[in-house]
Amino acid sequence: MLSLVGSAAWARGYEVWLVDQSNSFGKAYGGRILIYDGKKVARDGDDDCDGDDDDEQASTAPQAVIDLGGATADLCFAKTGAYPVRPHMVVFNSRDTHGALSFVASGHVIFFDARTRAPLDCIRMQAGAGGARQAHAVWPTNDDRYMLVANQNGKLFERIATNYATNTFIYEPTASLNLATCTTPNGFPCQDPVLRPDNAPICPFTASPGVPAFVTLRGGGMLLVNPYTTPISIVAEYDRANIAGNGCGLIEARGWVYFNAGGATPSNLDQFSVYRLPRTGFLPSNPPNTPAVQLIYNDEAHHRDAHGVAVSKHERYVWMYDRGSNVAEVFDGHSGAHVNTVPLAHPATSDPSPDLAALSPNGKVHFVSLRGPNPLSGDPHSSTGALPGLGVVRLTQNGRWGSLDKVIPITNLDSGGIERADAHGIRIRRK
Repeated sequence: MLSLVGSAAWARGYEVWLVDQSNSFGKAYGGRILIYDGKKVARDGDDDCDGDDDDEQASTAPQAVIDLGGATADLCFAKTGAYPVRPHMVVFNSRDTHGALSFVASGHVIFFDARTRAPLDCIRMQAGAGGARQAHAVWPTNDDRYMLVANQNGKLFERIATNYATNTFIYEPTASLNLATCTTPNGFPCQDPVLRPDNAPICPFTASPGVPAFVTLRGGGMLLVNPYTTPISIVAEYDRANIAGNGCGLIEARGWVYFNAGGATPSNLDQFSVYRLPRTGFLPSNPPNTPAVQLIYNDEAHHRDAHGVAVSKHERYVWMYDRGSNVAEVFDGHSGAHVNTVPLAHPATSDPSPDLAALSPNGKVHFVSLRGPNPLSGDPHSSTGALPGLGVVRLTQNGRWGSLDKVIPITNLDSGGIERADAHGIRIRRK
């Protein structure tokens, strides 16, 4: 993985980009990205030890807000004839000079100059299965050549060529892999009522080798692909008997890729499963489900929803956040052993509904998106929260334990006074 832990990055400071999925006020599209000074937000109140926390509100206010219903929406409409709806996932390139944001409802991908906050380009994914298209999540290749796009309901895994030096972004539809109609190297249909019944791609991820890219699937199973071929090609296949559906959180730790599943559709509505696979060893000549996946944790008996994931410093521990039960399950990064269940209730809210997470550059805290009372994505039974905003989870015992130390609310009241804010995507940008 691209490490965010380093003294140089910490000395320069960093930003926390938090995506609010709710529409811009008075519009049926748009949304916001709230940008916080990470060092100010992460610190404890009363840093000057004078007993006065009057500066706490100022230190936790966003230093910038990108209204996605303004210049961003205008750019998308001018280029695609449609406004962007439901901002969902945000990522940065390896040098943190550019950001990319996916819109899950409309299928748009926006590229930003991360320093000026200006939108540079807007690309809309093609219609796929049943005429649908959704840019659920994006992920950059490790060499910054491509941005990979999970076109969820279109059941397409897609690619955008990226040149950040020239601000050139070229959509390559001929590279798209049709997950509903393709065939695996073993000769099996990619989508199959038994093997992989619903091949809507949820989240892409690349580990440190760069190839393959991991693609989670809504109906269960997983496909690993080579994103550099045209079209994108499959290098390994897993079926739903080995990997459950609706996984999204993926992360690399100690030579493994950890990921989760569960929390949506009637088949695994209350499932919290955690798996790991090695980073390498995937070949098209391998039989299915090779190398073997390890199921290291499974709970299907309680109200659960595995979603966000983050590591501790030096990848010593892996945290899987549960927005259904308001806890985090902690695993040893080397052995995969389950070591702790961390409750995340806070005096400000007993139902934080922790969603996605990111590790601070100094390894001391996780920044976590907290869902709102009217969630705009995810199954509402698990993604409904009481207080939308940004959570700061302070890690202790070298990352083996921690607590929700701070809650920074966000708000977006509609004309009827109903809270629509719904935090989801979150990412660290090193300055």
